Amino acid sequence: MRPSEADGASAAAGSTVAGSAPSPERGRVDRPNRRLAWAELLRLPALFTVPGDALAGAAATAAAPNPHTLLAIGSSLCLYEAGMALNDWADREEDAAERPHRPLPSGRIHPAAALSTACALTAAGLALAGCAGRPALAVAAPLAATVWAYDLGLKHTSAGPVAMAAARGLDLLLGAAATTGRTREALGSAALLGTHTLAVTVVSRQETRGGSPLAPLAALAATGLLTRLVTRRPPQLPAGRREAATHGLPDTRADTSATGMARRRWSGRGPAGPRGAAWPRGAVGPSEAAPGLPGAPATRRASGLASSTGSRIRSAYGGPTPQPAAGAALLRALAAAYAATAARPYFHATLNPSPPLTQRAVTGGIRATIPLQAALTARSGAATTALLVAALAPLGRRFGRKVSVT
Repeated sequence: MRPSEADGASAAAGSTVAGSAPSPERGRVDRPNRRLAWAELLRLPALFTVPGDALAGAAATAAAPNPHTLLAIGSSLCLYEAGMALNDWADREEDAAERPHRPLPSGRIHPAAALSTACALTAAGLALAGCAGRPALAVAAPLAATVWAYDLGLKHTSAGPVAMAAARGLDLLLGAAATTGRTREALGSAALLGTHTLAVTVVSRQETRGGSPLAPLAALAATGLLTRLVTRRPPQLPAGRREAATHGLPDTRADTSATGMARRRWSGRGPAGPRGAAWPRGAVGPSEAAPGLPGAPATRRASGLASSTGSRIRSAYGGPTPQPAAGAALLRALAAAYAATAARPYFHATLNPSPPLTQRAVTGGIRATIPLQAALTARSGAATTALLVAALAPLGRRFGRKVSVT
C-alpha cells in the first residue's frame, strides 16, 4: 500500500469512528441549534399574541378571569402552535424554493416530527378546552377545524384570509365561553380582532415576492377604522344586571322604581307565583331578594342597588370604574399604540411593496395584535387586565429579535 493510500485509509477510519461516536463538544453545539430550529418552526415570539385573546373575551362578558380562563389560554396556545407546525409541514415544498433556510427544507427538523407535533398539540388543546367545560369545547372544536382547514387547503385560496380571521375571532370567543359559558357579549370584540387579522393575512400573501401596494394600503385603512371603532366604548349594562351577569343569574330586566315594583306581575317562569298573579304593594318575590340585583327588597333604596360587595365585584371584573376619565385615557393610549405599531410598516409597504418591507409590515401587524387586545380589554372596563396584556408586547419584541415571527 502506498503512503497516500495508507493516509486515506486512516482518514476514512478516523471519520468512521468520529461518525459513530460524536465528541461531547459537537453534541453541545448541536443541541442549541436543534432548540433554535424548533423555536423557528413554532415561531415562539408570536405566542405572546395569544393570551390576550382569552383575556379580552373574558372582559367582554364582564367577568373576572378565573381558572377556566387559564385553561382557555392553555388551549389557545396549543392550538396556535399546532397551526404553526402544520403550516410548515404543508408548505415544505414551497419553502424549499422560497425559504430554504426554514427548519424543514434545511433538514434541521424532519417533516414527520412537525406533523406529529401538530397532531399532539391539537389533541392537547382540545383536552384543555374540555376541562374548561362544554361551552369552551364547543368553541375549541371549530377553532381546531378552522386551523387545519386553513393550513391544508384554504391558505392558497381567496377564503384563506377569512379563515384566519375566523380562527382569531373564535380564539377570543373561547376565552368568553370558558370563563362564563356565554359568547354573545364578546361577538363585537371578536369581529374587531378578526378584521385586524384579516388585514394582516392579506398582506402576508405577498411577503415572499412583493406585489401590489393595494394590500398594505387596505390594511392601513383598516387600522385607522379599527382605531376609531375601538375607542368607542360599548354601552354598559346597568349595575344590577352587570352583577347578575357575573354570577350567571337570570336577567330580570325589572323596573326598580317604587311604581314599577308595585305593578310587577310574575310571568310564571320564576320559582314562585302563578302566571298573572300580582304581588301585594311593597312585597318582593323570592327571586328578587338577592342583594344588588334589580328588584331587591323594598327596604333597599333605589340608589343603593350597587352594594359595597357589588361594587367590589364590578371593579374586579371590569365594570364602571371610579375614575372613568383614567379608563378613557388608558383606552386612547392603547389604541394609539396599536395604530403606531401597525400603521408605520403598512405605510412603508404601500410606498414600496418589496419583499423586505412587506415582511416588516406583516411583523408589525402581528405585533400590533397585542395592543389591540389590550385596547379591547380596556374598552370593556377591565383596566388591570388590559395593562397585563399590554405588558406582553415588549416581551414579544425582545424575543422577536432572536427568532422571526413570520
